Amino acid sequence: MERVQRKIRCDRLPLAIYREVAAHLRQIQGIEVSLLEQTSQEFEYLQSQVGGLLIEYDGDLPTKENEQLESILAYYASKYNSWSNLT
Repeated sequence: MERVQRKIRCDRLPLAIYREVAAHLRQIQGIEVSLLEQTSQEFEYLQSQVGGLLIEYDGDLPTKENEQLESILAYYASKYNSWSNLT
Protein backbone atom coordinates (compact mmCIF):
# COMPACT_ATOMS: atom_id res chain seq x y z
CA MET A 1 0.00 0.00 0.00
CA GLU A 2 1.15 3.50 -0.79
CA ARG A 3 2.37 5.64 2.10
CA VAL A 4 0.57 8.96 2.64
CA GLN A 5 2.58 12.00 3.71
CA ARG A 6 0.80 15.11 4.95
CA LYS A 7 2.73 18.27 5.73
CA ILE A 8 0.68 20.77 7.69
CA ARG A 9 1.24 23.86 9.77
CA CYS A 10 -0.70 26.13 12.06
CA ASP A 11 0.35 29.78 12.12
CA ARG A 12 1.74 31.00 15.43
CA LEU A 13 1.37 27.63 17.15
CA PRO A 14 3.97 27.40 19.93
CA LEU A 15 6.62 24.70 19.93
CA ALA A 16 5.16 23.08 23.06
CA ILE A 17 1.76 22.72 21.40
CA TYR A 18 3.28 21.22 18.24
CA ARG A 19 4.94 18.65 20.50
CA GLU A 20 1.65 18.01 22.28
CA VAL A 21 -0.18 17.48 18.96
CA ALA A 22 2.57 15.13 17.77
CA ALA A 23 2.36 13.14 21.02
CA HIS A 24 -1.40 12.76 20.65
CA LEU A 25 -1.14 11.71 17.01
CA ARG A 26 1.56 9.15 17.79
CA GLN A 27 -0.91 7.35 20.04
CA ILE A 28 -2.93 6.38 16.96
CA GLN A 29 -1.89 3.00 15.58
CA GLY A 30 -0.23 3.33 12.19
CA ILE A 31 0.55 7.06 12.47
CA GLU A 32 4.08 8.44 12.47
CA VAL A 33 4.70 12.13 13.15
CA SER A 34 7.76 14.33 12.99
CA LEU A 35 8.32 18.05 13.46
CA LEU A 36 9.46 20.01 10.42
CA GLU A 37 12.21 22.59 10.77
CA GLN A 38 11.40 26.26 10.52
CA THR A 39 12.58 27.47 7.11
CA SER A 40 12.49 31.21 7.76
CA GLN A 41 15.91 32.83 7.93
CA GLU A 42 14.65 35.65 10.14
CA PHE A 43 13.52 35.27 13.72
CA GLU A 44 10.08 36.67 14.42
CA TYR A 45 8.79 36.43 17.96
CA LEU A 46 5.19 35.66 16.99
CA GLN A 47 6.10 32.88 14.56
CA SER A 48 6.47 29.29 15.63
CA GLN A 49 9.89 27.73 16.11
CA VAL A 50 8.57 24.78 14.09
CA GLY A 51 7.87 24.69 10.36
CA GLY A 52 4.99 22.25 10.74
CA LEU A 53 4.18 18.57 11.13
CA LEU A 54 4.91 15.66 8.82
CA ILE A 55 2.23 13.01 9.33
CA GLU A 56 2.79 9.63 7.67
CA TYR A 57 0.49 6.62 7.43
CA ASP A 58 -0.53 3.85 5.07
CA GLY A 59 -3.12 4.75 2.46
CA ASP A 60 -5.41 2.06 3.83
CA LEU A 61 -5.55 3.57 7.32
CA PRO A 62 -8.68 2.17 9.00
CA THR A 63 -11.67 4.50 9.33
CA LYS A 64 -11.45 4.59 13.14
CA GLU A 65 -7.82 5.73 13.10
CA ASN A 66 -8.51 8.26 10.34
CA GLU A 67 -11.39 9.71 12.36
CA GLN A 68 -9.12 9.96 15.43
CA LEU A 69 -6.49 11.77 13.35
CA GLU A 70 -8.99 14.28 11.98
CA SER A 71 -10.62 14.74 15.40
CA ILE A 72 -7.31 15.61 17.07
CA LEU A 73 -6.39 18.06 14.31
CA ALA A 74 -9.86 19.65 14.48
CA TYR A 75 -9.57 20.06 18.25
CA TYR A 76 -6.31 22.00 17.98
CA ALA A 77 -7.62 24.01 15.03
CA SER A 78 -10.60 25.10 17.14
CA LYS A 79 -8.35 26.13 20.05
CA TYR A 80 -5.60 27.88 18.08
CA ASN A 81 -5.91 28.35 14.32
CA SER A 82 -6.74 26.31 11.24
CA TRP A 83 -4.19 23.96 9.72
CA SER A 84 -2.82 24.68 6.27
CA ASN A 85 -1.19 22.22 3.90
CA LEU A 86 2.45 22.67 2.98
CA THR A 87 3.72 21.71 -0.44
